[in-house]
Amino acid sequence: MTMHNSFNPYEKFKKTEQDTLAVQYMPAVKAMAYRLKERLPSSIDVSELISIGAEEIIKLSRRYNEELNDSFWGYAKKRVYGSMLDYLRSLDVVSRSDRKILKDIERVILEFIGEHDEEPSDEYLAQTLNEDIEKIKKARYSTEVYSLMPLDEQIQAFDQQSTHSSIEQDELMGIIQDILHKMSEREQLIIQLYYFEELNLKEISEILDITESRISQIIKTIIKKIRERAING
Repeated sequence: MTMHNSFNPYEKFKKTEQDTLAVQYMPAVKAMAYRLKERLPSSIDVSELISIGAEEIIKLSRRYNEELNDSFWGYAKKRVYGSMLDYLRSLDVVSRSDRKILKDIERVILEFIGEHDEEPSDEYLAQTLNEDIEKIKKARYSTEVYSLMPLDEQIQAFDQQSTHSSIEQDELMGIIQDILHKMSEREQLIIQLYYFEELNLKEISEILDITESRISQIIKTIIKKIRERAING
């Protein structure tokens, strides 16, 4: 009687090789999670980001074909970062019906920074807008999460219905590029450092020698300009 042997030495070798690849890049995943955490509200647990990233790197290591991609981390980096952003999107705590409060908060914050060169407290916002402080906290939390998303996605998040129905993706990207080209060199550099180099406000402040509040104001103002242009044409 011949016994069926399901053991496949090559498959076992490949699985070990793939797992080794995932383990090899776990420090990079952790570094990415901590880097992202620096730009997020304190209530977000970095261990959750690491867990999401670890799960993604394992999946990617098992799909990786070195004949198609000569650098595993080059292949995996954007996908791991994207999985962390997907997780953050799932934490959105402001319903679509409450989107208006995000814009109200933004307006008051910009006015306050302009006068005091610092962001207002939750208590100040609650009093000024006559809103419950817990609602203010949730909205600010959501705004901080949105600030890490691609520019076009932020516009859609703030104006879910009107923007989505009135403007196509290509047209929106054209508006974003047009506005960015009209900014000063310093404003362009801030956007470059924040969205593309992924530096936090403190790091940008140290590089450009301007306050974190001023940097925050510039970023919020630019996002507002893009949104208004997208909606009003």
